[in-house]
Amino acid sequence: MVPQVMLSEQGPRVSRVVHGLWRLADWDRDTKGIVELIGACMGQGITTFDHADIYGGYTCESLFGAALAESGMERSAIQLVTKCGIKLVSERRPGHRVKSYDTSRSHIVASVDNSLRCLRTEYIDLLLIHRPNPLMDPREVDDAFGSLKESGKVRHFGVSNFLPAQFETLASKLHVPLVTNQIEYSVMNLTAHADGTIDQCQKLDIRPMAWSPLGGGRLFTEGSRQALRLRKTLGRIGREVGGASVEQVAIAWVLKHPVQFVPVLGTGNVKRIHSAVEALDIDLSAEQWFEIRRASTGQDIA
Repeated sequence: MVPQVMLSEQGPRVSRVVHGLWRLADWDRDTKGIVELIGACMGQGITTFDHADIYGGYTCESLFGAALAESGMERSAIQLVTKCGIKLVSERRPGHRVKSYDTSRSHIVASVDNSLRCLRTEYIDLLLIHRPNPLMDPREVDDAFGSLKESGKVRHFGVSNFLPAQFETLASKLHVPLVTNQIEYSVMNLTAHADGTIDQCQKLDIRPMAWSPLGGGRLFTEGSRQALRLRKTLGRIGREVGGASVEQVAIAWVLKHPVQFVPVLGTGNVKRIHSAVEALDIDLSAEQWFEIRRASTGQDIA
């Protein structure tokens, strides 16, 4: 069973593993099927669901919201995460001429209002700025966050894909805390070790969320030298720890780091969700962790 953890001292409480709805529109599930998927996650202790306004070309929040309403579930039983700040060129947004970022007060507030309508809820547990915007005015973000907090529409705030300097700059102008940074992290992508993101999270005592913790599926499908090395090493170590799958060892590797990552699973396959949850019970040794790191980079540490 997945436990509950705090993303930071100032909240919120989320499930140790999060279910990501990025590909919900591709899973060919009707409302009843999505209700069943939510129930399957809840049965494993996964109570936190990760969205963004743009997912599925601005459709995934509505699909999930319809299922949430149909389920009759108590809203307090789950935590909803969503993101805003990216503007896609889409038939659903005919006013968008070019893919761009928008972190103006008006856009953030309008995006939240639309997400609330789509998700059929009165509040968002955690709102993330989806990408750092080169035209971001932190004072406008602060104004938007303050208004959303005061109105009760959003309870907590964070960012996604921010480098340390970008995080610090925004945080310095806010009157509410940033409680997490959702970043790409997996055995296929170790960038957060080099750019200081993990160090910053440890310094601030916040848990980062890890999107694509299995490399977006590339770990299983890619024919690169990195992927081939990793599949071989993960398979061997899986046998050493009692017959765990490549997928489970890859998730356990993410979970091993003392920053205490919260992985965001992007699958609609209930069996794979259950398999990933079982990775919580795998305790890799430090040497096994470094063996996997070597397989990823292709070389020993300095």
